[in-house]
Amino acid sequence: MDSSRGTVCLTFDFDGMSIWIGSFKSNNPSMISRGEFATVGLFRILALLEKHEVPATFFIPGHTAWAWPDLVKQIADAGHEIGHHGWVHENPAMLELEAEREVMERGFEALDHAAGIRPVGYRSAAWDFSPNTIDLLQEYGLTYSSSCMANDFYPYYLRKGDKWSQTEPYRFGELIDLVEIPPSWGLDDFPPLEYVWGANTGLNTPSAVEELWRTEFDYMIENCPGGVYNLTCHPQFIGRGSRIAMLDRLVTHFAENGVVFERLRDVSARFRETNPLAEWAAKNPHRAGATARNAAVVAG
Repeated sequence: MDSSRGTVCLTFDFDGMSIWIGSFKSNNPSMISRGEFATVGLFRILALLEKHEVPATFFIPGHTAWAWPDLVKQIADAGHEIGHHGWVHENPAMLELEAEREVMERGFEALDHAAGIRPVGYRSAAWDFSPNTIDLLQEYGLTYSSSCMANDFYPYYLRKGDKWSQTEPYRFGELIDLVEIPPSWGLDDFPPLEYVWGANTGLNTPSAVEELWRTEFDYMIENCPGGVYNLTCHPQFIGRGSRIAMLDRLVTHFAENGVVFERLRDVSARFRETNPLAEWAAKNPHRAGATARNAAVVAG
């Protein structure tokens, strides 16, 4: 498989009701019912992926896996990857260590119950980390994240141990063997497409979103050889008629440009194989931080 032209990763956060219960703390049956539309959108997405014969990655909270274990299994049986996405779409930055650990364990338990899966990838709710998140990802044997945003089209290795304050210079930590495949709020369907009273205006036309997403892709093709285009959608948002039709057009455009479509776990594995940590650190001293400086001291 030749990814030199570029790679497209279609990723879907199958949040269901959890986003409204966890992130928005809603007790409103109408708002929570929006999450149930994810089941309608999911079937449309699976049909689109089958039509184009492309694999995808689905990040699924444990809460959703317990609600619809049959749908989680259907996703897995179709050959798509399933990643860890917390328990009830809680923001890890708001959690103490033991609470975040419990979220990790409940997410693993639910995905195992639904489809016998132990994920290797993680995406946090709201793309936020706590000071403990990276340590927990390592502890639980996850090999990649899709949550941080220090690049747009190229994976990279994460650091841990960074230190910062409002009064002192930024201190870089050490690179670790944990791959980040960066997402972007600009390549996410929630901000432009979903309306939330007092929080998110949404409701842009699909054509406006299509222009943004297509232009980002075209820039990658023209300027970032071998880049990875990581698109994030949610069945309950992208699954509406005019929007799924827009996504269909985009996937056709991507394919016409000679890219490959891959699951995030495949991108992560290839990145790690072709970019051993020490070699990558030497080539990327601006990212390596303390790792590169320490190596320079040893070499000197």
